[in-house]
Amino acid sequence: MSAPREDRTPADSLVLMTTAMGVGMHLGAWRYRQGSAFDYLDLDFYRRIATTAERGVLHGLFLADTLALSEENLERPNLGALDPIVVLSALASVTERLGLVATSSTTFNEPFNLARRFSALDHLSRGRAGFNVVTTFVPDVAANFGASGLPRHDDRYARAEEAMDVITALWESWDEDALVGDKNSGVFAARDRVRPIDHVGEHFSVRGPLTLPRTRQGRPVVFQAGASEAGRRLAARTADAVFTVQNTRSAAAAFRADIRDRAAAFGRHPASVKVLPGLVPILGRTRDEALDRKVALDELAADAELRKLALRVGVPADALALDEPLPVDLIRANPSFNASHGFRDAVIRLAVEENLTVREVLYRNGGGHAQAVGTPDDVADLIEDWYRAGAVDGFNLMIDVLPDGLEDFVDHVIPRLQERGVFRTEYQGSTFREDLGLAGVPQPTA
Repeated sequence: MSAPREDRTPADSLVLMTTAMGVGMHLGAWRYRQGSAFDYLDLDFYRRIATTAERGVLHGLFLADTLALSEENLERPNLGALDPIVVLSALASVTERLGLVATSSTTFNEPFNLARRFSALDHLSRGRAGFNVVTTFVPDVAANFGASGLPRHDDRYARAEEAMDVITALWESWDEDALVGDKNSGVFAARDRVRPIDHVGEHFSVRGPLTLPRTRQGRPVVFQAGASEAGRRLAARTADAVFTVQNTRSAAAAFRADIRDRAAAFGRHPASVKVLPGLVPILGRTRDEALDRKVALDELAADAELRKLALRVGVPADALALDEPLPVDLIRANPSFNASHGFRDAVIRLAVEENLTVREVLYRNGGGHAQAVGTPDDVADLIEDWYRAGAVDGFNLMIDVLPDGLEDFVDHVIPRLQERGVFRTEYQGSTFREDLGLAGVPQPTA
């Protein structure tokens, strides 16, 4: 049975974000593309991506944050090597409407530092900052921060829950009218409208207040990227948008419905959380051309995708026989699995529902995300279908090769979505929060 179709208009248009992962999401991108293998270290590369995204009226640019080398293992450009806050701060000056979303870990950062950094980006971008909250699942990261091992999954999320309470309180520690700026009287700020938060909890003790006043959008837009029970709870309670891994329309619809139900249970409006699965579009002027691009990229990636799949599902690479089914029982029997439940569960669901071999999973699994290989109309068909079916609020585009893959999407897919009436033709409001159609942030009570 298909999901019920929702009556949606361009006014509440589907959300389209785009990522900049290394020089492209596909692990063979650095060998396939024109240009230097080291462009991911060049600001001009990011400027081109950001201005292209804004030309396409996309809602935002999303940057990952990688804190260890183990996933890429020096075989290709790291997918999140540069500090995303630094990159997005630079891009704030060359864009005017594009949302700027940076990923940061609550496991390996203090809440005060996170609140301050994202508030600074929000001020400098005039209300366009977003914070993607992650808890970090790569074990090698712990050793880079003086820890003997990665905390357990549930412990990471318990820390994240408290961290977000602290961060939100710090963002709200200045009233909206706290800044006075009266030169005649000499009153810069009203002291009675700036308050310490005096937080004492299991993980943090933070007095506050924040050193920066409230931003024009109230606070940065909060994204969350977990799919476990703890991740869904955190998203439903604190997030404005959820970046998720969903490989089928039915799974995406079930996940969105679950998040909306959970949000309602926390007293929030179900539509107050946007659900945005990742999507890897691989485009060609014809289907054969798109397939040729996909095959060439896969060949250039060699065994990298297999090793990454093994890491993500928690089994040795030699346990994955290419022409055999995914060893689901072995994967599920791993008692020490401490990585991303979302990636693992999405891969298992795809393999089981469609009876795929490991080789077929690798072909279909775009670094964990759904793929759309075909013409601009083919990709637009998938986006429109999932959106109108109520399975998603939009997508986070995981572009295969940058920057040309994004340019092709903006030049050829966006116009088709606009012609079909499912994507807007101009930005809405003056802040990222307004552009996403999110409600304003209420003034906290004293």
